[in-house]
Amino acid sequence: MMGTLLISGLVFVSITTAILGVGLMLQTNKNTELEKRLATLTCNPTSSKGQPATTSVLAQPLKAEAGFGHFLSTRFVVCRLFLEQANSPWAVQRILAITVGLAVGGLTIGITTLQNSLLACLLASLSGVLPWSWLYVRRHQRLQEFGRQLPQALDLISRALRAGHSLSSGFELVSSELPDPISSEFRRCYEEQNLGIPFDDAVKAMAKRVPDLDLRFLATALILQRQTGGDLAEVLDKIADLIRGRFKLRGQIQALTGEGRLSGIVLLALPPVLFLVMYYMNPAYCRPLFDDPLGQQMLMAAVASQIVGALVIRKIINIKV
Repeated sequence: MMGTLLISGLVFVSITTAILGVGLMLQTNKNTELEKRLATLTCNPTSSKGQPATTSVLAQPLKAEAGFGHFLSTRFVVCRLFLEQANSPWAVQRILAITVGLAVGGLTIGITTLQNSLLACLLASLSGVLPWSWLYVRRHQRLQEFGRQLPQALDLISRALRAGHSLSSGFELVSSELPDPISSEFRRCYEEQNLGIPFDDAVKAMAKRVPDLDLRFLATALILQRQTGGDLAEVLDKIADLIRGRFKLRGQIQALTGEGRLSGIVLLALPPVLFLVMYYMNPAYCRPLFDDPLGQQMLMAAVASQIVGALVIRKIINIKV
């Protein structure tokens, strides 16, 4: 019994690590040459001495400076940035605690009820990934909404500049007139420069928090205009028109790839649905997949093939604009 539990635990850890690795690979943004050049201007703020600028204490609560929560937040910088982009109501340590609790609960339920180590590990892995899947969807929706609101924010700042207001006043106007998520990000940028952070560094920090290519264009334009001068209102209008053109092109691509996306959904859903139907009609016919070692290997190979197929289909239909 102890040997079975040990094997189940090792398989669970392996599957969980693999799923998290795939998630991190999907999350990682492989920048193009243009994005790399923009990143050098917008995503690497430096201090006056040429050293990387440290995070301001004003952006962190004082209670986070000590304790186990601060230890986790400083060690899991990527997780903290991920939660910040998703506007998560929970801290890093709470998310990790929920993940571990759901995984242990799924493993316990699988061992006690299903009495199958493979199914117990699969159930534990799926349970542990649930909170991160919810955060990923929440982050994706928030970034999409930010991108949709950005042209309207640029128009608002442009009109404010033509009316004689300063650029910081335009940021304050965006934070008060537009809804979240763009209002909260521009409000944070406005408050940071009010508290003494240079405006260029505040804009760079916002571009780092929000991984949006259009926002990097905006940050680059603002920084260059403050250094060289020029008609900033006209530049903002052109950037807004460019963003709207990209949204229009993206909509056309979504319409043209609709058939491929639907075919991918059908192809990915057909094997598990057919398996569930066969298991419901004749459970004894499907039991060798769980009881026989060869059947378990075939089942794991099928799951791996499904994941690889999903990644390939996603790569085909995901055309970057």
